[in-house]
Amino acid sequence: MARRRSLRVDFVTAARDTRASNGGRRPRKETRPAQKPVELTALDYIQIQQLVAKYARAIDTCSNNGYDYADLYTPDGVFLPMVNGKSVPGIQGREKLAEVSGGGSKGCKNVPWIEQGVHHIYVNHIITPTPEGAIGTVDMMMIGLDGDPNKIESDGYYDDVYVKTAQGWRFKQRTHHALLDAGKRVTPPPVRTPVTPSGPSTR
Repeated sequence: MARRRSLRVDFVTAARDTRASNGGRRPRKETRPAQKPVELTALDYIQIQQLVAKYARAIDTCSNNGYDYADLYTPDGVFLPMVNGKSVPGIQGREKLAEVSGGGSKGCKNVPWIEQGVHHIYVNHIITPTPEGAIGTVDMMMIGLDGDPNKIESDGYYDDVYVKTAQGWRFKQRTHHALLDAGKRVTPPPVRTPVTPSGPSTR
């Protein structure tokens, strides 16, 4: 017991001496310097742009039964769709990603956007380096809706997380902030105007 009390006294004394030498202030905790973003080369930018272009081609054609689309993600990559501001469960794993593009167990049959002749177009692609790789945003347009080759509509934008793997750049995460649901414009529910109660009748 006496030794434990002695150790506590020594600890308190050391702490007091440290504060005294620091002008009475508590010693500052050491902070790690912020990690710097990686330096992307011109080839890195081109390869990331090609990744997004391959995404459009793969989802428009259901090539390789949807696995060309799925293989654009890392093994633990996830696709997160959001419709009208509401998120739905993410799609993760090679088989599920192939299915969401119309392939896999679905066999590329009765894929709505392919049957309509819809094509995905990605524009205004901005890529930003990060310590882990890169992030990006890109707007999406859909052309050919309702079987009309001249009908084009905006379908929101994507927030992307890219990482460089042994196979090249891949999606670690892709979040689609959609404006359309199955090619149809999502109409937000009407805003209800609160009813102001009328005052007591004077009649």
